[in-house]
Amino acid sequence: MTNILVIGVGPHARRSHLPALAAGQAAGLVGTIYGVDILGAMDVLLPYDADDGPRTLPMTLVEPFDARLRILPEPVRRTLDALVEDRHINAVIVSTEPAHHMVYVRWALARGLSVLLDKPLSVHPHASTDPAQAAAILADFDDILARYQQARQRHPRLLVSVQSQRRYHPAFWRMRQLIEEIADETNCPVTSVQSFHSDGQWRLPHELVDLSYHGFDQGYGKAAHSGYHFFDIVPWLMGGAERSGKELDAVTIHAQATRPGDFMAQLTVSDHERLFPGFAARNPYTPDELRAATHRFGEVDAFISLAFKSRGRIMTLASINLVHNGFSQRGNLAPASSLYTGNGRVRQETHIIQQGPFQALHFHSLQTLSSAHPGADPHAVGHRGHVEVHVFRNNRLQPQWTEYTRLGYQALTTTWNTDVATPTQQSSRRRATVEFLEYLNGLRRREQMRSELTSHRRAATVMTGAYQSMAQQWAASSPQATLDLPATLTPAPPSVAEQTEPAR
Repeated sequence: MTNILVIGVGPHARRSHLPALAAGQAAGLVGTIYGVDILGAMDVLLPYDADDGPRTLPMTLVEPFDARLRILPEPVRRTLDALVEDRHINAVIVSTEPAHHMVYVRWALARGLSVLLDKPLSVHPHASTDPAQAAAILADFDDILARYQQARQRHPRLLVSVQSQRRYHPAFWRMRQLIEEIADETNCPVTSVQSFHSDGQWRLPHELVDLSYHGFDQGYGKAAHSGYHFFDIVPWLMGGAERSGKELDAVTIHAQATRPGDFMAQLTVSDHERLFPGFAARNPYTPDELRAATHRFGEVDAFISLAFKSRGRIMTLASINLVHNGFSQRGNLAPASSLYTGNGRVRQETHIIQQGPFQALHFHSLQTLSSAHPGADPHAVGHRGHVEVHVFRNNRLQPQWTEYTRLGYQALTTTWNTDVATPTQQSSRRRATVEFLEYLNGLRRREQMRSELTSHRRAATVMTGAYQSMAQQWAASSPQATLDLPATLTPAPPSVAEQTEPAR
């Protein structure tokens, strides 16, 4: 029986990992579940909601430690080692603040424990202002990959999987299949991508200093909070059209970012006082104090331009535009109790993909927290279930192609193993966890895994380049970063048969 240790039991783990693990227990895939977090973060018994009602998770609390450490402090290591022995732990989910990811993964690999790792793989304090800290992101990946390969020599069934949920989302499966179809017929790569994501995280000026969760005070921001999903999924989609002779081998990146000081120029303290009666009484800082306190904070928004190259020629131009300061449904002065899903955060996401003169794909997920009208379509634009893909093909060249197809929520709903796979981020997160559990229980082969660590170097490279560009500009150096890409192609998603049947 697989016993799981969840390290880092914050809002994300309580909303995604723990309900999925509870469902795994009901399915016979999980034995016992234990949690670890830092002292002061929570109680020894943590309540959370599972599919069958409220549950509690037994917790072990450890002393906080510096994220810059490469190995666990001895007291923390002894505590975790004892947990592994006493509770017969087989695998670990690492869901801490990202700057602590690597130290826990190093410990787990040394113990021979499989890992489901949250995104981003790693980040370092002041990555957006210190070029050396930006470069350390890719160095972390190479270090952990080497440790992973060494650990697999001792433990062949060991697995590190990354919860990059868009790889598990039916709309992204379908778009990659469509890209592959055109590439097979035309040998044309993806020639341009425009990706945009906004989550409406409206932090009021004093909250920039006082609220750390998904904040900016560690010297990084939006590109680390949710940017990794796009640093991963853009090359993953492009990989569907990568063919011999046109393999990507380099990427040039130029990022522009706004920081808290820019945000407070866009909407000043005086503007907030006019918008929110009572704001002045809650804000203890003067404008000068706010500017000084947030001087080296991380990025609020980042617009990132990329040129993916093969043998010196540009194959794909891309933009990944990441926004915290976008459309929000926040109207409250005091922050909501949940900064993860509450506080007005709402997703607006689009991807526009061009495959030369042959195909265009438009993905839209445009949501709002507004209440639905009675009888309204729950998957219409603005509602929480909205998702659609528009497919355009050049049927003047190939009459057998359909000129235009719209794929909505129902058309994108498919099967995954024996379960219905709906095109939502939450169900995609759960599929990532279930796939990990299936592998641990011998129901899935390694080659069927959608998101094994070995397939993530391109994402780590793009994230590193984005932060290098930001940091170099901060240091008055070149705004451009050029990095090599791995020669191996991004693995294709499993076949339809693999999606619907577990390994025998």
